[in-house]
Amino acid sequence: MRILFASSEVFPLVKTGGLADVSGALPAALMAAGEDVKILLPGYPQVLEKAENQTPIADLGDPLWVGGHTMLVSATLPGSGVPLWILDCPALYGRSGGPYQDDSGREHSDNHLRFGMLSWAAAHLCTGGNPTDWRPDILHCNDWQTGLAPAYLHAWDVGDRPRMVFTIHNIAYQGQFGADVLWRLGLPGSMYSMHGVEYYGGISFLKGGLRYADKITTVSPRYAKEIQTPEFGCGIEGLLHGRASDLVGILNGADYGVWNPAIDPYIAHSFSPENLTEGKAANKAALQRELGLDVNPDAPLLVVISRLSYQKGLDMVLHSLPHLRHRGAQLALLGTGDRDLESGFRAAAGSDPAGIAVTIGYSEALAHRLIASGDVLLMPSRFEPCGLTQFYAFHYGTLPLVHMTGGLADTVVDTAYDTSMNNTATGFVFDHPNSGSFQACSDRMFEAWQDRPLWQQVQNTAIAQDFSWNRAVRPYITLYQQMLA
Repeated sequence: MRILFASSEVFPLVKTGGLADVSGALPAALMAAGEDVKILLPGYPQVLEKAENQTPIADLGDPLWVGGHTMLVSATLPGSGVPLWILDCPALYGRSGGPYQDDSGREHSDNHLRFGMLSWAAAHLCTGGNPTDWRPDILHCNDWQTGLAPAYLHAWDVGDRPRMVFTIHNIAYQGQFGADVLWRLGLPGSMYSMHGVEYYGGISFLKGGLRYADKITTVSPRYAKEIQTPEFGCGIEGLLHGRASDLVGILNGADYGVWNPAIDPYIAHSFSPENLTEGKAANKAALQRELGLDVNPDAPLLVVISRLSYQKGLDMVLHSLPHLRHRGAQLALLGTGDRDLESGFRAAAGSDPAGIAVTIGYSEALAHRLIASGDVLLMPSRFEPCGLTQFYAFHYGTLPLVHMTGGLADTVVDTAYDTSMNNTATGFVFDHPNSGSFQACSDRMFEAWQDRPLWQQVQNTAIAQDFSWNRAVRPYITLYQQMLA
């Protein structure tokens, strides 16, 4: 099958979250399974700097009147060699900052054009106007940034078009803009309706994908059910409930070529299941020294790698820090986001540097060292479509402590009496997203920490979990085949 995979970020070229990890790993797994895959993404400066074997192949013109032509550049993804199509348009993408925000953290004012162009190009490359000799059988779009691609193909009434899949990685991000941008994007006014892309007086890129794609996927079975309810649907649950027969939850996978303690170049000491205890102890001591924490093997090291936001439940962690420290734990946090949470964690670290280390920002290398060194990964998300960090933690023998929601509920088995007896426990799970429930779960974690045979048993079960993309890719291939059939 010829599959065009459109995404706004792809690891290792550009990353702000799990979307990039999936967009780098799933196409590579599809290619390894024998499928013919290309990734389409914007030509941010870091993409043009890192992508390999770049060759301009076509001028796509200036379809959205942005004041600069868009060149389609053929390239390959470092590491996997997956073919890339890069949209080189300096007027839209040639700027500092991140994919979505400028250096000061403000959303780019022309994001409707930047990702309108990504959607337009994805659709255009599926038509007879494609300037190459390769046309996809499947167009796989990801999140709101590519949501208008199915809308364009619908508006153009393309007869011989590919089947279209739209994946929701996080329904909270919907790409909402004023109604006036519809004409600017070249879409017909007839689409401005509740049965089109209209959304509470504006337009939603996400709704375009949900309305016009042939199939909708999201990244865990439980999340596929949750987003059909008012509690998790973010105002679009009615549409999803109406398309329930076209909606499927497929668990993400982990790239064990990148996240593998036996070959990880970022960690101080490589290790494997055979020398897990010694390897983790050596990494923990090295990280404690690096971060200025007391070098204490008996203190459970809790690690956080996350956006600092209400969604991620980090306010529960901040509120519970005195309790966690009183029980003897240390905390090492890496993340950025809500300014109040950033300030709160900074203040906590400043008053207790021997027990709390906070790094505001993101570092891939430090993320690996935290996973390798930590005893417990804290993921108290109020909602979590899938989560990838818990997969990485399993592979390094770091036990997740999570709220029972979305993909976390699908993948982490609580350490309770029965799961301890039948060797199925892989972490610690709490039911209610509040500080009291979080602290009660942490108390159960501290009790397990004192029982070293139990702790090591849960570690061994966690390490044995297989969440590789070799497993995760099969449901996607089956879905594509069913659509083409």
